[in-house]
Amino acid sequence: MKALRSIVVALAALLCACSPAKPPPTEGGGRTAIRFATDWRAQAEHGGFYQALASGEYARRGLDVQIVQGGPGVNVPQLLAAGAVDLGMGSNSFIALNLAQEGVPVKAVAAFMQKDPQVLIAHPGQDLNSIADLKGRPILLSDASVTAFWVWLKAKYGFTDDQVRKYTFNSAPFLADRRAVQQGYVTSEPYTIEKASGLKPVVFLLADEGYPGYATMVLAPDSLVARNPAAVRAFVEASAKGWTDYLAGDGRAADARIRKDNPEMTQDVLDQARDKLRTYGIVAGADGAPIGAMTDARWKTFFDMASSQGVYPKTLDYRRAYTLQFVNPPAK
Repeated sequence: MKALRSIVVALAALLCACSPAKPPPTEGGGRTAIRFATDWRAQAEHGGFYQALASGEYARRGLDVQIVQGGPGVNVPQLLAAGAVDLGMGSNSFIALNLAQEGVPVKAVAAFMQKDPQVLIAHPGQDLNSIADLKGRPILLSDASVTAFWVWLKAKYGFTDDQVRKYTFNSAPFLADRRAVQQGYVTSEPYTIEKASGLKPVVFLLADEGYPGYATMVLAPDSLVARNPAAVRAFVEASAKGWTDYLAGDGRAADARIRKDNPEMTQDVLDQARDKLRTYGIVAGADGAPIGAMTDARWKTFFDMASSQGVYPKTLDYRRAYTLQFVNPPAK
C-alpha cells in the first residue's frame, strides 16, 4: 500500500498548494459545465452516464456535461486534484478511503454499482465450486487489485501473497495455464475469453460471496460540494435516471456515444454487458436500494474489514470518505 499512499499524499499536497478552485464555467443558456472523468475507456459499465447525456437528462437539470474518457495510466483523483475535471469516477471503495486517510478533500457522493462487478475467473472441469477452492492456485492480479480486493480475499479465505502473479490485462497467460485464475469484471472478461478461445470459464462474483465494497462511485471535491451542491445533486439525480433508462429502456443512443468515444468497442460486447448488469443486480443491488444509494452501515462494514487487516488505522474517521447528502431526498 505504500506506493499507492505516496501517490495520494502527493495529490493532497497538490490540492493544498493550489489556489482556491474556480467554479465550473457556465455555458450559454445558464447551464453549469461539468467535466466528468471515467475510470476506463467507454463501455457499458458507464452506460448510465452516457444515457443521461444522450437523453438530455443532464441538460434538463441545468448541466452541460462532458464525459472525459479514462484508460490505462489515467488517474482520476489526480485529475480532480489538478482541477482538470469537476467530478470523477471512483472504481472501488478503497479509493475513497485512501483519499480520506491522506486528508485529500474529495469524497464519494453516490455509488452507481451496489455490487462491485469484480470476479475471479478459473478454468472449467476442475471441480471448483467456490472461491475457497482457489486457495493455493496462481492468481493473476493487477497492482491496483493487490491493494484492494485482494486484502479481503486474504482475510476471508486465507489466500497468501505467493499466489499473486502479474496481470497486464492480457488473458494469454491465463489461457496457457489450466491452474491459473484471473481477475476480471463479470461484464467483460468472461465473455471476451469465451469469444476468443471457446473456453467457458468458471466465474465467481466477489460481491455474491460477501465482498462489501461499492463501485462506480462519483467523486466530488469538497469545494464543489460546498460551493454548488445543487449542481452535484443534479448530476447524481440525472445519472440515476440515466442508469434506470439504460438498463430498462432503449440504450441505443448511449451505446452509439460509447462506440464513438471508444471505436474498439463492439455492440455484442455492449449487449452482453448490459444484460449482465441486469442479471447480477450490479446497479440496483439485491435489497431494492435506490440507484446511487450509499449507507453508513455499508461503509462501516467495509472499513471494519479493511482496518482489521491493517490497511487503515482503526482510529481513521472513515466518514470523511463519503457524504449521503446527495443520495437522500433533499430537506423540505
